[in-house]
Amino acid sequence: MPSIARLGHVGLYTSDLDKQRRFYQDVLGLTVTDEDPDMGMVFLSARPAEEHHELLLCRGRTAPLDEKVVQQVSFRCDALEDVIGYYERLQQTDAKIEMVVSHGNAVGLYFRDPENNLCEVYWGTGLPARQPYLEEVDLTQPPAQIVAQVRASVAQYGEEGRVDEEYLRRQGLLTD
Repeated sequence: MPSIARLGHVGLYTSDLDKQRRFYQDVLGLTVTDEDPDMGMVFLSARPAEEHHELLLCRGRTAPLDEKVVQQVSFRCDALEDVIGYYERLQQTDAKIEMVVSHGNAVGLYFRDPENNLCEVYWGTGLPARQPYLEEVDLTQPPAQIVAQVRASVAQYGEEGRVDEEYLRRQGLLTD
């Protein structure tokens, strides 16, 4: 049986290609590796030396911005400090931060791009945790304190998983 090595890239249709390009390039720091203005395509990568593009933006979105089109686009970070840096950076923009959580095996920052697509930047903790696992994380704390809290939570809930429904309610992401 052949096997997939990894996800190569995701393509998103966009109604405002320039605005999306600026967000992914200027706010998230992706590199534009190629583009074709006539065809309305921009290719971006976090690792241009290894992967020509991980994100393709294409003009031509026909769905309204409030319509669910993509579940999420996630970007892996090498360090928790990177996730914290994106948290600080996103707070300086008009990006909507949805939630900041531990999945036990990762710490994720979820936010909306300018066209309301759900995005995530995350750092893998290396800890095993049954999914779903979702617990609030405060990225204003020192990284060592965050890691200690995640480790303690995984020690307690890692085998059965955890969903902090109260946090989801406070964020407006869960209604009864």
